[in-house]
Parts: sequence; structure tokens; C-alpha cells
Amino acid sequence: MIVVRDTREQRGYTFKGYPDTALVRAALHTGDYAPQGYEARCAVERKETGDLINCLCRERRRFEVKLIRPAAELDYFALVVEADWATLARGDYRSAMRPQSVAQSLMAFSVRYHLPIFLAGSRKAGEYITHSLLAKFVREQERVEEAHGDADSIRDTQDAA
Repeated sequence: MIVVRDTREQRGYTFKGYPDTALVRAALHTGDYAPQGYEARCAVERKETGDLINCLCRERRRFEVKLIRPAAELDYFALVVEADWATLARGDYRSAMRPQSVAQSLMAFSVRYHLPIFLAGSRKAGEYITHSLLAKFVREQERVEEAHGDADSIRDTQDAA
């Protein structure tokens, strides 16, 4: 699999521990990571804890606009956060935003934008989750394409008879 990492992603994942994965940098319309060839259908947005809190507070309007388009246009879009629930619930971040507000915002965004949110707990786990999501999307698409090809072959055979 070839993963496209957005050029604006500053401390991005390298996927070096994944032998069947290559990384290229290119501008993505949506998200931070996408499987090459499926950029218009699948993306993953990565957030460090501080960036997430900023997006829920000061940058909230811009962040919501950023979530609206993927919800409408992509087959799959997910948010991977490099924090765990306990960290957010304790308020272990630099902001006056209350932990309950963080939790309720994440739940509202999940429902409102059909957004799977993965609280990875660490950078390494975030990279693993991102890789797994992209790889599973590609595998599912290939499986669907293969099934359609088999159905087309059967139909062609029936038409010829």
C-alpha cells in the first residue's frame, strides 16, 4: 500500500515499521493521510492532544467546516487522536476547556458527522490505527471490485449463452 501524507502535516507518521507500506507526500484535499488511488474516497485526520483541544475551542468553527465536507463526500473518514480517554477526562491538557465539554464535543461530532473517533493513547498507537484503517479500506475496496468483476464475468457468460 502507498500512503499519501498531506504536505501540511508537520510531525507526520513515517510507517517505517510497516514493510508493505510506502509513503509519499502530496497535497490532500481532505485529511492528513489517504491510500494512494483513493484520496477522493478515504482519509484519516490525525490530532495531537493540544491540537485537538485547540480545534474544539479556538478553532472550532474552522474545524467543523473541515468535518462537514468529508462527511458528505468521502466513503470513509476518521479522526485519530493521540490521547486516551483518561487523559481527556482528567483535563491533562493546556486549556481552560472543561473535560466534560471535550467529551461532549467529540460525541456530538461523532454523531453529527458520522465520524469514527479513535482515541489512540499514544503516537505509536495512532500510527498503527491510521495504517490499519487505510489498509482495511483498500482491502475492502479490492474485495468489492473483485466481486463486481466476478459478477460481470458471470453476466458475460450468461449473455453469451
